[in-house]
Parts: sequence; C-alpha cells; structure tokens
Amino acid sequence: MASTESFSSNAGNREGPIILQPFGGALGFADEVILVAALGRGCLIAFPTDTVYGVGANAGNRRAIRRLFEAKQRPSAKPLPVLIPDRDALTACARIVPAAAWALAEAFWPGPLTIILPRSDAICAEAVAGGDTVGLRVPDHPVALQVLRAVGGPMAVTSANLSGEESTVSGAEVLRSLGPWLEVLIDAESPGSGLPSTVLDLTTSPPCLLRRGALTVEELASVIGEIAWDREPAP
Repeated sequence: MASTESFSSNAGNREGPIILQPFGGALGFADEVILVAALGRGCLIAFPTDTVYGVGANAGNRRAIRRLFEAKQRPSAKPLPVLIPDRDALTACARIVPAAAWALAEAFWPGPLTIILPRSDAICAEAVAGGDTVGLRVPDHPVALQVLRAVGGPMAVTSANLSGEESTVSGAEVLRSLGPWLEVLIDAESPGSGLPSTVLDLTTSPPCLLRRGALTVEELASVIGEIAWDREPAP
C-alpha cells in the first residue's frame, strides 16, 4: 500500500458507505479491489477484528490519518495503533526489531498483543502523535487479516466509535456511530472477545506493560522474562 497523500472527495459520503458482506467468511476478489481503491484514495474503512470493530486508514497517508482523527473526534495527541498482516511486516514498520519482539510475535500473533517499537518512515508521524514509536499488532480475525493482506501495507486502526463512547461490535452499530465518514463497511461476523489487546513497550529495559488486556503479564513473561508493570489491581 503506497504512502500516498491523495484524498478522495467522496470520503465522508453522506449517502453512506459501500457495504461488503463476506461469503463463507471471506471477501471476494471484487471486494478486495474496492478496499484497495478506497485506501489508496485516503478513505476510511471499517471492519471487524478479534477485539472490537475497527475503523482504519493507510498508516502512511497524513491526510487520511487526519480524517480518521476527525471522524473519531479523537485528540490528535493520542497515538493510533497500527495493524499489520503478519510478523514479517515488523521490519518494514519498525526501525529496530529486538529479539523479544520476534519471540512474542511467534508466541502470540495473530492475537491480542500490541508491541511498542521505534517506528519507521512507513508510519507517518501524524498516526503516532508525532512520536518516535508505534504500537503494532497482528489481529486474530480472518476478515481483518484478509483486509490487511489485500491492501498490502500497515493500517492505523482504532475502535469504530466516537471517542468516549462504547466500542461497537456490529456493522449496524458502526453505521450509527461513524456511517457518514466511511467509504467502506465490512459487515461480518461480530468480533470475538470484546477485550482490548495487552500493550507492551519494548523500547524500555526491562519491557514495560502499558495496558493490561486479554493476555496476562505472566504469559508474556514466560516468553521474554522480566517485565515492569503496575501491580495495583485494575480500576
């Protein structure tokens, strides 16, 4: 997926998004063509993941990322997570990939683990609030993986709801929340857990747990050893 700065005037069509429905759990070739074209024009698309419904844009397109923040009413100082199709994409999205990242990817990807690494130029600064790091994850959902493989590049993806509102878990909920901002909505089977991903910062020594989620610190530590984390119970 090229890091294009183009932007479609059709994005945010008030008539509503194109709705794609996977057949037998998979999108067709024509559906993939629509997705690639939409992302190439800098549009927003929504699709299910293994946690909640997500809304995403080309992680290298500054204008598309600004549009995503606007649609979500999300503060631009809050970085966006980035989804990738497989662990091999780490080398394109991160300047440095330590051994711990490869070990965690082998153990838990696809799955609910986001790892923080130094970002490469494939991820625009706007996507990460101007920072030097990026949160990367491979989702464990067949439709999400097909989308990522079809578009051929990293996508900045966040929950498909307005900031501060409940996460969406169905296509109908996404339409009510963000419909006018979307170019494409994939109306597929509801996400699995509804739990957020666990977030681990690998740019520190020892690695630091930033958010507890579906994976426990004990599971992570069994793979890479010592992890710094707040032992207070979650609120």
